Amino acid sequence: MTSSSTIRRRHSNRSSSRAPSHGFDILARLGFTARGVVYVLIGLLALAIAFGKRAPAADRTGALQAVAAQPLGKALLWLLVIGFAAMALWRFAQAFYGVNGNRKRGGAEILALIRGIIYTVFFIGTLRFVLDARLPQSSNQQSQDFTVTAMAHSGGRILVIVVGLVIAGIGLYMIKTGLTKSFLKDLRLTGVDRRTREGVTALGMSGNIARGILFAGVGAFMIAAAVRFNPSAAKGTDATLRSFAHTPLGPWLLAVIAIGLALFGVYSLCEARWHRTA
Repeated sequence: MTSSSTIRRRHSNRSSSRAPSHGFDILARLGFTARGVVYVLIGLLALAIAFGKRAPAADRTGALQAVAAQPLGKALLWLLVIGFAAMALWRFAQAFYGVNGNRKRGGAEILALIRGIIYTVFFIGTLRFVLDARLPQSSNQQSQDFTVTAMAHSGGRILVIVVGLVIAGIGLYMIKTGLTKSFLKDLRLTGVDRRTREGVTALGMSGNIARGILFAGVGAFMIAAAVRFNPSAAKGTDATLRSFAHTPLGPWLLAVIAIGLALFGVYSLCEARWHRTA
């Protein structure tokens, strides 16, 4: 017969194992919501640029400016601060505890660590903007500053090429993710009606492909800057998006990618609802 003390210990163990999982679940959902809001704004800013309207830079910095201009801008910015912090903590938790409960350290955990660092930067930049109105550097300036600094040292051009290849590779992986619908494995859609599932799938496909094209473009410009030994050729999110308007397809290509980025933001909100977070 199982003693009452043993039963209590088992119940305590189950409760303690559920608590962190529930906490990580909340962090992830807050983080995906913040990411979704930012991508919707970036997409809308890029769409405005495609139609020749004046707009802030189509990147995270421009998105923060757009939020700050709203009647409840300060409160919304604080929500983004909380969301970015939550996403960073969740990614670090994945790196430490393992992605999807996998205790073995591998590529997924390393990627989670990198994402955690990136969202920590987002958190700090947004917090500083809220506290003292100092906007984070634009993505264009960040890309050029990195290229200038790296290329000032021996072997710096090789480093810039490698970083460009990594960014472009991530972009191609995102495109593949969208085309193959492999993102669905990270969602809990069991029991969801067919129309909703099809809608989420369409959002994930179009959003990941558009985001992948953007990343691939940023990486390609960085590689070109190193090859030409011209740091000013490096472009961030905003300048890369604007360059799409100068292709043979004109502003229509930028408009299509802008809509795709906004749809990725909506997909991120779907992730906040259905992503596997434990």
